[in-house]
Amino acid sequence: MHWQTARFRIDLSRPRVMGIVNVTPDSFSDGGAHAKVASALAHCERLVADGADILDIGGESTRPGAPPVPLAEELQRVLPVVRGAVSLGVAVSVDTSAVEVMRQALDLGADIVNDVRALRRPGALACVASHPRAGVCLMHMKGEPETMRDQAVYGDVVAEVAAFLKQRALEVEAEGIDRARIAIDPGIGFAKAARHNLALLARQSELASLGWPLLVGWSRKATLGLLTGRPVPERLAASLSAMLVSVQQGARIVRVHDVAATVDALTVWRAANGPADFDL
Repeated sequence: MHWQTARFRIDLSRPRVMGIVNVTPDSFSDGGAHAKVASALAHCERLVADGADILDIGGESTRPGAPPVPLAEELQRVLPVVRGAVSLGVAVSVDTSAVEVMRQALDLGADIVNDVRALRRPGALACVASHPRAGVCLMHMKGEPETMRDQAVYGDVVAEVAAFLKQRALEVEAEGIDRARIAIDPGIGFAKAARHNLALLARQSELASLGWPLLVGWSRKATLGLLTGRPVPERLAASLSAMLVSVQQGARIVRVHDVAATVDALTVWRAANGPADFDL
């Protein structure tokens, strides 16, 4: 399995690590830490040195309750970081739902659009389709970040998320975006209570079997805090545990804050599953 992106055909025969670069003042975990261009680019360089395969750059927080960001401000946050990141030798993803941000980032050389709204805003699908090799990740979310807590109502959350992702991916393919360019994301924490997130983890293989590469983000999420009683800065062990279960259940890309620790954990996991690949 591969993921075709603008500049890279990413081999998914082993799990790949997407490092989070939040250029926001208010993201739930590291808001403000990399809000300036120089610090954001230094963070990108650290993540690549730590083993990130993809950099995911976002200028609008989508934490529960987050207000929307004006377009001009999101462009000002994101584009200078994309401009620098595309020279670092790894795939660059832009985490946005704003069509103009997508367009300008792709024109600067970004490889992937990672859209929590699954290209459902007017013009988003056409924008990505107009870049004939750009990758896209389609995520499940109900409502908007400001209101999604109230949308966490499901009969069978796994079946409903699977049905949405399958339908949306097929709709995107029908508009001319090749299947090889598409990844899907169940949206852990997006319009989902803890019990829904854990059901998605326990039955994640049902999502992995849909036919598109599965991208999953458990890093530092609130459900892990509820399980362990630990605040955001102390959720590394829980994040790694959820990540490894997710990979065991078929995730091919994991979106994380702690790249070095994730790479180490995946190295041990790979050695346990294919020791002949390691000359020890």
